[in-house]
Amino acid sequence: MRTDTSHLQPWQVIIGGICGLVLTIGLARFAYTPLLPSLQAQTGLTDAAAGGLAAINYAGYMTGALAAAWIDDVRWRHRLYSGGLWMALVTVALMAVSTWMPVWALARYVGGLCGATGMLLGSGLVLGWLMRQGRRPELGVHFIGLGLGIVVSAVGAWGLSQLWSVWSDQWLAFAALGLVFLVPAWRWRPPVPPHVAVAAHDAGGATASRRWTWTMLTSYFAAGWGFVISATFTVAIVEREPALAGQGALAWAMVGLAAMPAVFLWDRVARRWGDKQALLLAFGLQTLSVVLPAVSGSLWAALAGALGYGATFIGIVSLTLALVGRRSPQNPGKAMARLTLSYGAAQMLAPVVAGYMAQATGTFKGALWLTAGVMLAGMALLATLPQED
Repeated sequence: MRTDTSHLQPWQVIIGGICGLVLTIGLARFAYTPLLPSLQAQTGLTDAAAGGLAAINYAGYMTGALAAAWIDDVRWRHRLYSGGLWMALVTVALMAVSTWMPVWALARYVGGLCGATGMLLGSGLVLGWLMRQGRRPELGVHFIGLGLGIVVSAVGAWGLSQLWSVWSDQWLAFAALGLVFLVPAWRWRPPVPPHVAVAAHDAGGATASRRWTWTMLTSYFAAGWGFVISATFTVAIVEREPALAGQGALAWAMVGLAAMPAVFLWDRVARRWGDKQALLLAFGLQTLSVVLPAVSGSLWAALAGALGYGATFIGIVSLTLALVGRRSPQNPGKAMARLTLSYGAAQMLAPVVAGYMAQATGTFKGALWLTAGVMLAGMALLATLPQED
């Protein structure tokens, strides 16, 4: 599938980037969340093993982030992003071929690599293209792909379960569904800059002080912890409540539905009050959304928590990556990748801790309270962020 990307329109680049996120994050990563209950019910996968697979996924994501932080040549960044689009489909299909844990581990690891190509390389290419075109350097519209990916995974899991009850058939069907998003994502990839094949310097990176950088790294670690617990276990948490059985897909869909319009809201909040204040608000609201399911096992608490999580994690990711990307206009994806290493470290650690806590206690409430504490610590660190904009 070859195509000329040198004369793309702005709407094509934006839609292509959105579809790329649906593929590399929505399917390669998020399909695991709504399919986890059937996977556990039909294969005997334990909570600890489920958390372990999520951690392996983020090990792949972190490997991809390391590569993205190291590679300067924009041509290679473009090639790796292009390869990640195809591999996203392959890794989803790979989950269906065996119940052998090493195969699942490989699939989740490669899925993590794909997530990094879409989230970091793809987003960096889109942001760089926007800046070269003189357009507003924000990623709010682009990150609609995250919310849409969640909706696709939730609605797709529900719909596919009505047609196929076997877990492996559901994974294969998701891979086939991904072809719908592959075509525009591939055809409308952000083109390589015509006169800048290699970024000579990480321009703008020197403007950030060491304290600013470390404050962002540590607070983003807390954000990663808060993100992954809900991203991995939202459906399982809901399904564990006897009164909520069968409502897991609805809660997960609420996450995506809240995330899609929220990207515009957070951009407006940041323009009005500044990035730091917008991030503090997002941290506080996400902490509240994490606490709600721990306080109450009711449907309203589950849905309110899902809505709050979807509306806030997208703001934290979008605002943070755009903020650091603007400081490195020649290679925004590289700057994003460096910060994402701390996010990825939390995503590797948190699912393992939560999985073992849930297996030991029979409930996710302890893990949710721990997550709220980590988020509050990150919020406190973020409040000390020096004003350098």
